[in-house]
This record gives sequence, C-alpha cells and structure tokens, in this order.
Amino acid sequence: MEERKGDWSEVERALSDEELKEQTSRCMNCGQPFCHAYGCPLGNLVPDQNRAVAQGNWKLAYELLSSNSDFPEFTSRICPALCEASCVHQLDEESVMIRQSEKRIIETAFENGWVVPRPPDRENGKSVAVIGAGPAGLSAAVTLRRKGWAVTVYERRANIGGLLRYGIPCFKLDKALIDRRRAILEAEGITFVTGCEVGKDVSAEWLKARHDGIVVAIGTPAARDLKIPGRELAGIHLALELLEGQNRFLTGEIDAPPINAKGKDVLVIGGGDTGSDCVGTAIRHGAKSVTQIEIMPRPPDDRSVSTPWPLWPYMLRTSSSHKEGCERRWNLNSLRFVGDDAVAGVEVETVEWELSPEGKTLKFHAVPDTKETIKADLVFLAMGFTGVPADNPIVAQLGLAQTPRTALIPDPAHGVYCVGDCASGASLVVRALASGKNIPLE
Repeated sequence: MEERKGDWSEVERALSDEELKEQTSRCMNCGQPFCHAYGCPLGNLVPDQNRAVAQGNWKLAYELLSSNSDFPEFTSRICPALCEASCVHQLDEESVMIRQSEKRIIETAFENGWVVPRPPDRENGKSVAVIGAGPAGLSAAVTLRRKGWAVTVYERRANIGGLLRYGIPCFKLDKALIDRRRAILEAEGITFVTGCEVGKDVSAEWLKARHDGIVVAIGTPAARDLKIPGRELAGIHLALELLEGQNRFLTGEIDAPPINAKGKDVLVIGGGDTGSDCVGTAIRHGAKSVTQIEIMPRPPDDRSVSTPWPLWPYMLRTSSSHKEGCERRWNLNSLRFVGDDAVAGVEVETVEWELSPEGKTLKFHAVPDTKETIKADLVFLAMGFTGVPADNPIVAQLGLAQTPRTALIPDPAHGVYCVGDCASGASLVVRALASGKNIPLE
C-alpha cells in the first residue's frame, strides 16, 4: 500500500487465470440471468462469457463481450458492477467476480490483436455531429458509424474521454487506454475535432448546416456548490478542479498541477466516488491528513433492507483510496467555512435522520450542542452535479427544452438527440454508454 501511494499507476491487481477460472466456474448459468437481464445496462452476455473463460476460450469470450460492449476496457475498471449486485449468488454468498473477468477478456483480446477497427459495411450518405467526447458521445459515435453515418465528434477539451480522462484519476484508469481506443475509432472513420467548443467556437446553426443530425452528449457540467458563509475563502475548490488539473498534468497538457495538497490538512465534503477520488489524489500529493465527511448517515455494513436483491444495494463501500489513509465521518452538516483570507476549518453540526420503515432517509434535524470545527486548510466539494445550466449556449442555440431538473429534452423533429447524463441526470459511465448505444437514429 505504501508503494502504490507513491505513484499514479492503476491500483487494482489483475487476477490470475486460475483465480478467474475458479470465479467463472461458480456461475450457475441461471435460467433467468439477472446479471444480464437486470443488472447490466449494456445487456452483456455474462453467463456465456463466464463459461468461455472457465473453458479457457478467450477469443470466444471476447466475441461475446464485444457483441454488446464497445468499451469494456473502461467499464471493467470503473463500473461499480451492477451485474455482480444482481448475481443470484448474492442471495447467500459472494457474487461471481464478473468485472475482473471482463477486464482480463478485453486485455487478452488486445494482446492477441483481436481488437481491430470495424468500419461499416456500407455508407448511408448521411452525416452526424456529436457534441461531447465523453462516454455517451463516444458510444453514440461508434453506434452511428457502424450504421454507415459519417461521424464528427466535437470536443471542447484538448483530448477525448470526458470524465474518463479528466475526472477519474489515473490510479483507477490509465489514460493510455483512451488513446489506444481513439486510434481504433479513427481507423473506423470517426473524426474528432478537439479544442472546439460548440456554442462559442462554432455555432449550432453552423453544425446544422453541415450535418443531417446532431447528438448532444455534454454531460452534467454544473457541479453542486456549497453556498455557506465563508465560501469565498481561498483553498476551497470544487472536486473537479483538483481531479481535472491533476490528470492534465499527468498527461502532459500542463506543466504543473494547479492544486497541491502536500503537507496540508485536507477535508473532502461529500461521501461518494468523486470524494473518494479526491482522497486518493490528496494522499498521493502527500497530504498531512485527509478527512471525508458526509451529511447522510453511515450506511450499513451489509445490504440494507431498503434495497433487497436484485436491487443495487445500499451499503457501506470502502474504496482503495479510503484504505490508504482517510478518516471518514457521517451525519455532519456543514454550517460555515472559517478563516481570514484562506480557509482554516469548517464548522459542522451533527444531525439525526428520520428513517422510513424500509430504512430510507426522510429528513434530518440538528443535534443540540454538537457544533465543532474540523481543521482544514484545503477543502474539496464533492457533492455531485446539478445538471445543465439553462444559459448553456448549446441549449440556447438549439432551442432545447429542459425538464424541471434541467435534463435536456431531445428534439427529433429537428434532428437533435440527447444522450447520457445531459438527458437523464448524473449517473454511471455504463449507463451513459448504454444511452449512446441506444440512440434512435438509423
């Protein structure tokens, strides 16, 4: 563990062939495979893949996996494995280790040269502009290209990948894997225009004049802020300011990370995956201490009664970053940031939650006389994303309507489609990939 804290290489250990054979042999080939039909948004053929791996037939395993999944090198590293949560084994023991099997399948396929460009059999004479090169945009681009569309992907950042490249730390996803896949996509005939922000550098009208369809895949760019007294103090940052800056530095886009936690007391507000990524990043910087707080109550160690199988279980999850050295606290509401010019701490208060009979949180109230100040000279806000701002130039120029929660509503009558988080709200990479794959364009 101490060794891995000193570099940015991928943390997870690859399972051996023997371990994978043992795991995949546990698959019962259920009459109703919940892992496939209920768990996986992509509909991966999990039992069939498992059988092929157990028999040592890696090429067949890859053919089965790639029949539904276009980017298994990404999902096998960062997907929380919804399939495993709905595995029938979850009823009485540990589920089959499906994600690790998927990882070995795709890497074996690359090693053997089985992953090759798959251009369309014929061109359909139509072109489409995809706005955004994150997971949903890439998925839509691949899907439409294989239907014969001429696809151009416009991305405002310097490189493709979206949060795969700029949000998820390198110790979870090596960015060379994105470059490896990009080469294949370009060989299939997909064109990438990077460093081009639609709505500013080029207008939506310009795109409409040059393409038969437009796919909007811009994610949920607005992070949830914490507007409490003292927010203006130096040293308080949104999580992506840390994560994006660090990734840009490690991949050579900039000469130095814009934020450095070395020797500092770091506080992460928000208990989800993004907060965990901030924890691992601060630890690698050499932070003096790292604390992560959450307003919600501590989840149970095992599956909550509120999420019975085969639902995704509400339960405590401890990441590799947490294990590297982090104090975690729950039931804390942040009241104000304290300090003079720079933040020196956060005043918090303990809260208690009222729960439904099923164990779901309803509302909270403050516990009297529980205020305290947590020392911090660097604070990261990791509380999720709120959607697409109404003043986003793409929204305005395309004249798109929005739901009350700011998700974009497609306008197929004018050839405009929306996929991924911008259409459904912030969610998982695998759901964004599924959204792009299911785009209703022929």
